Amino acid sequence: MDYSFTTLGAIVGLVIAIVLIIKKVHPVYSLILGALIGGIIGGGGLSTTVSTMVSGAQSMMSSVLRIMTSGILAGALIKTGSAEKIAETIVDKLGEKRAVAAIAIATMIICAVGVFIDISVITVAPIALAIGRKAGLNKQSILLAMIGGGKAGNIISPNPNTIATSEAFGVDLTSLMMKNAIPAVCALIVSILIASMLAKKDGIKITDKDMESGSSDTLPSFGKAIAGPLVVIVMLALRPIAGITIDPLIALPVGGLVSIIVTGEAGKTIPYMEFGLSKVIGVSVLLIGTGTISGIIKASALQYDVINILEVMNMPAFVLAPLSGILMAAATASTTAGATVASQTFAGVLMELGVPALSAGAMIHAGATVLDSLPHGSFFHATGGSVGLEIKDRMGLIVFEACVGITSTIVSVILFLVMG
Repeated sequence: MDYSFTTLGAIVGLVIAIVLIIKKVHPVYSLILGALIGGIIGGGGLSTTVSTMVSGAQSMMSSVLRIMTSGILAGALIKTGSAEKIAETIVDKLGEKRAVAAIAIATMIICAVGVFIDISVITVAPIALAIGRKAGLNKQSILLAMIGGGKAGNIISPNPNTIATSEAFGVDLTSLMMKNAIPAVCALIVSILIASMLAKKDGIKITDKDMESGSSDTLPSFGKAIAGPLVVIVMLALRPIAGITIDPLIALPVGGLVSIIVTGEAGKTIPYMEFGLSKVIGVSVLLIGTGTISGIIKASALQYDVINILEVMNMPAFVLAPLSGILMAAATASTTAGATVASQTFAGVLMELGVPALSAGAMIHAGATVLDSLPHGSFFHATGGSVGLEIKDRMGLIVFEACVGITSTIVSVILFLVMG
């Protein structure tokens, strides 16, 4: 048993980071300071603590590079109106009678093709509010439909959380995305059922003030809107289909450039790329901060103590995967940070215990969507603000969001038990 820091130090460092985040200190500085204090309290000494933090941050660089290039795709889909067109088309095709399902499916697809979950919700929100008003839905129901659909899409997307998890376990990104396809569908179904239930209850009504004027006349056709994402899907699918490996670092920006070109916006490539970078720079820096606390936790006795607890409770080793994803995402109030910390900390241990890397990564990833929307994270506030929901009413949805996340997690675990 080889470790540099005590379990107490790792836990104290994580708690300090959480408290600072809740106190509105920037998450990156909160994580770095938590890592520093945790390492010193954990008995590593200043020199060892700093070097471990630096090593932890360095381990994030490959993920950061891929995430930064993915900003080209995200920027293209948003600025060309492609994301809005995809959402609008899905809602129009399904109609008002299936409004809840349309809203959830639209958000799922937008997120699944590479748009971050919070941006996916913000993108779909104006359309959802409009159709929700016509269909007589309340704000809680449409927000839950968007968040649930987003969670479903997030575990099968080339988003930062998926990239970071695939990197930590050394598995193919496309394979990890496909591993959670069935859990994603189950999460989508549960989202629609719960949102439909909420729609029948008294909730916050959608008013004229909530409505925004649309810009449908400037949107591209559906064929042009979907072209970029299709290129990404085809390029990433070449590995399992034809044995041709195209790294996401290449596939994601190529898809973005295709989207810009086919929509006739080639002259705006540079500003669209800069916009995309502005959307991913925050999560990229967050991952660096996450790497520092992850480095301390990974070099501590925490992982061994958790395994010992599981053994005392007679729980199988694979339980560590979904449990760590749930707890770390709750601690950081972030799918990306939670999945990254859990993967970086427990990947080696899980594989040594005989849990296949792909299954372990999928279970951690799904688990990270259970409690990732707690109030000390930005997702909670960004999504609530997208439909003008007050904090008290927004908090009332957390338990329903957790139900969506726990659904995909349970199904992911069941698939592991059945298929390995």
